[in-house]
Amino acid sequence: MATGIKNIIGVDVSGKSVLFRPDINSPIDANGKIKNENRLIETVPTLKYLIEGGAKVAIIAHQGDTLDYQNLIPLAEHAMRLSKLSGYSIDYIDDVCGDAAIERVKQLKCGEVIILGNLRYLTEEVSTFEKDVKLTAKEMENTYLIRRLYRIFDIYVNDAFSAAHRNAPSMTGFQRLLPSYAGPLFFKEYDALSKIMTNPPRPTFFVLGGAKISDAFGMMEKVLSDGIADAVLACGVTGVIMLIARGIHVGCKYEKWLADRDLLAFVNPAKELLTKHGEKFILPTDLAYAEGAKRIEIDVAKLPLDDALFLDIGIASANEFAKFIAKAGTVFVNGPAGVYEDPKFELGTSKVWNALANTNAYTVIGGGDTVSAAAKFIDLKKINYVCTAGGAMVRFLSGKKLPLIDAFMTKRD
Repeated sequence: MATGIKNIIGVDVSGKSVLFRPDINSPIDANGKIKNENRLIETVPTLKYLIEGGAKVAIIAHQGDTLDYQNLIPLAEHAMRLSKLSGYSIDYIDDVCGDAAIERVKQLKCGEVIILGNLRYLTEEVSTFEKDVKLTAKEMENTYLIRRLYRIFDIYVNDAFSAAHRNAPSMTGFQRLLPSYAGPLFFKEYDALSKIMTNPPRPTFFVLGGAKISDAFGMMEKVLSDGIADAVLACGVTGVIMLIARGIHVGCKYEKWLADRDLLAFVNPAKELLTKHGEKFILPTDLAYAEGAKRIEIDVAKLPLDDALFLDIGIASANEFAKFIAKAGTVFVNGPAGVYEDPKFELGTSKVWNALANTNAYTVIGGGDTVSAAAKFIDLKKINYVCTAGGAMVRFLSGKKLPLIDAFMTKRD
């Protein structure tokens, strides 16, 4: 457990005004509606504790960002869904910290809850601001959100481990000004990931796929150098990059696709990893591509194939991965094996997930697309821990500091 961080469970919150910061940022469909409730579901236990403890609760949360503007929507549906999931009425006001929001918070009675407007409506809460303007903990106190809200609350509760890598005012600015606590989800996430990093059941395999390969490369050096992972099973784009690093020319069309997205920049780091840990990498032996409406598989030994885009691992690779997972003591998965949304290319991902569901190993998965992929093929209850985090999880498993944890540890000057 994260020592030095107080748990809200067991604290008397009766009559207290509580500012609750969960992460309910959810996948949004083409119609602007929530399509996966996982983070909302995981928020409910802490929320119910506060409600049933007689707190007056205001929720601050974000949805979308400058980098995924299509997902930047009001939190009205989140309030409706939390109401249904918790069994308690959750109100919503489309105001983050203006006069209307503050007046509504002051009107709260014990056991009442309101969600304030989307935090990402504020410039100081968007990721581009965090990247370009690096505020100290002291400077956070002068941000608009903090100045407007902290005086009307008695307690600050953060249960947003999945956003723990964000140094935003809502995440790291209240701890110096209010009695602050983490929620039970924070500790669940922290403990599940810590179990992987410290003496996991052996052998431990990391299955790393998907298209966001910066995540995989952020983890691989740490878990291999520290002996955390006994092997990395690389698939998705990560697997192809590792094949190229091993000297395999996969084909002009696919390599151009990689070049257009600046992904060939990962080839040299991949070569370094193979030089140091080559025997610990399990790479695809066959790949799948489309020929018209058909799925075609090709053995890696027969590459290059210049007019193909490889969108899945082949059945031989999928079966090999499944064998490793079956004999594992611990398995961590981040990223699907292929473009599972297309039925032609779901085989690899389906095989991996079904192997994960049937293994006796301790299993952890994380990342938004990873969880969505798993939910398509298996019952998530068959996974030991489904992490709500994406970027925070990657940063934690890469051995990097998390701003949220630092903020909890920081004492006021």
